[in-house]
Amino acid sequence: MNIFVCVGSSCHLRGSAKIVELLKNAVKTNKLEDKVTLSGSFCLGKCTEGVSIKVDDQIVCGVSPENFDEIFKKYVLDQL
Repeated sequence: MNIFVCVGSSCHLRGSAKIVELLKNAVKTNKLEDKVTLSGSFCLGKCTEGVSIKVDDQIVCGVSPENFDEIFKKYVLDQL
């Protein structure tokens, strides 16, 4: 599974660095280092919808520390 976190200007200002940190920790905690590749990405084209991530071919918008656990479960854990 490939996960890209937008680090473009808009997402950066909305906290993408924190999402990167949360993703790194969640991958490590769940022992998914051999199944998940994390990468940065520039604009995913959803600049007005909050921090965006791309999980394989699916873009997920509005990722925040508050909804991170739910999104990680739905788009990562439930897909592996």
